[in-house]
Amino acid sequence: MLAGDLYAANDAELQADLAATERWLARFNAALSEPIATRRVILAERLAAIGRGVIVRPPFYCDYGHNIRLGDDVFINYNCVFLDVVGIVIGDRTQIGPGVHIYAADHPRDPDVRRRGLEFGRPVKIGADVWIGGSAVILPGVSIADRAMIGASSVVTKDVAVGMTVAGNPARPLPT
Repeated sequence: MLAGDLYAANDAELQADLAATERWLARFNAALSEPIATRRVILAERLAAIGRGVIVRPPFYCDYGHNIRLGDDVFINYNCVFLDVVGIVIGDRTQIGPGVHIYAADHPRDPDVRRRGLEFGRPVKIGADVWIGGSAVILPGVSIADRAMIGASSVVTKDVAVGMTVAGNPARPLPT
């Protein structure tokens, strides 16, 4: 799975890991009124990396958690969804608006393969100092370079270059 190969989503070990993540998310999301420091402790139990100064506002949702790496001073607003069947890496000082979805999970294009319950993942990498507007969707395999801006409600289907601003569905570069 982590190599991007096809895997069976209903695998017993994966299902047990998903159930453990659901229990962890329930604890984290119930901590909305707790101090940020308390929420950071809970995040550190499951995420692969959590830099200093990270703020994730509950509710937050993910598949596994342990494939998510957050750099220093990352801010993730309410109601975000990260499908982390493979790595999702977010660089320092990146700000993510409410309701943003980041999908590293993907599905075969061949319906016969999908019917067999097979899936795969493609990692998502987001650089430093990126701003992602509310309700944006980042699709599997996308890289967003440093200092880029993603407009609210955009669907990012392709890589975004350093300092570029994109918006729309599909997201396209805006004139400077």
